[in-house]
Amino acid sequence: MIIGVPKEIKPSEHRVGITPSTASRLIDENHTVLVQKNSGEGIGASDDEYRRLGVDVVDSPEDIFKNSDMIVKVKEPQESEWKMLGEDQIIFTYLHLAADPKQAKGLIEAKCHAIAYETITDGKGALPLLAPMSEIAGRLAVFEGAYHLKKTCGGPGSLISGVPGVKPAKVIILGGGMVGTNAAQMAIGVGADVTIFDKSIERLRYLNDIFGNSAKVLYSEPLELKNQLLDADLVVGAVLIPGASAPKLIEKSFLSKMKKNSVLVDVAIDQGGCFETSRPTTHQNPIYYEEDVLHYCVANMPGSVPKTASYALNNVTADYISKIAAFGLDALEQDQNLAMGLNVSKGQITHSAVKEALQESAINN
Repeated sequence: MIIGVPKEIKPSEHRVGITPSTASRLIDENHTVLVQKNSGEGIGASDDEYRRLGVDVVDSPEDIFKNSDMIVKVKEPQESEWKMLGEDQIIFTYLHLAADPKQAKGLIEAKCHAIAYETITDGKGALPLLAPMSEIAGRLAVFEGAYHLKKTCGGPGSLISGVPGVKPAKVIILGGGMVGTNAAQMAIGVGADVTIFDKSIERLRYLNDIFGNSAKVLYSEPLELKNQLLDADLVVGAVLIPGASAPKLIEKSFLSKMKKNSVLVDVAIDQGGCFETSRPTTHQNPIYYEEDVLHYCVANMPGSVPKTASYALNNVTADYISKIAAFGLDALEQDQNLAMGLNVSKGQITHSAVKEALQESAINN
């Protein structure tokens, strides 16, 4: 199979879909790998490094899309990219279609086969290709939140850890999954006052076991959540429903009751965000205010640490890329967990949760 890797074009996105090590593996398996020039510069991988491994380095994205059987990316295709996709061509990347009906329409019209990293499951129902980015995003959420708590960065002027004699920041984490657990680890590590909300009693027991008295774990009941939010300094939105839009856990009307200049970091923004007032931002312009509450809603947070993120991603995507390269779409019939990644095929939405979310979006709009 001919596998193409275009340079990412989303603003401030420096990751690359296939690292040199994955490219080497695919070439050893007798596949052809095309990489657009300068695609690896964000992770310190030069074009010459790819060439030495046998990769064909090409000049333009048009060359990639025209000559490849499968496109491997990191972020969802932008409009100029989905217009280059061909009928029956495979694209393998993060899609997050539930919050992006325009992209969904573009992929439908392309009649391609779009396989999303974020809906592939494993034998336990977990999301193995989303996990490494969730780990990174959860950790970055606390770093960014702590940064923006500073007065000079728009926050209330609080040090997340506090100091002897002055209490630490109160950090509320909504969701105890991979993102929330990693956010909690970081917040606990710097000495914050941490509370985690989740709806799964089993997950709450797990979090209580691993964090003990270092964090409070509470069932996500609306009244208790609102009571806790009243004096929160930093809130991390970390709720995920695979393939579906994120639930809105904080309404706009409630923001006026929260502390002035408190900080909301919405890691669920790729799935529409879990705050009613969330809208996607960029690394260049990451924040805005609603009702005097600071919102940080960067839609590609791991893109700011592309070297760590690209290698962590390839650690989990390489086997799937190899399997699809070897068997094409037959790989989905052989692996039902991989088949869960198919979101669009031959002009149809094929993932039930994605389809439902897009239908709701159409109704609401």
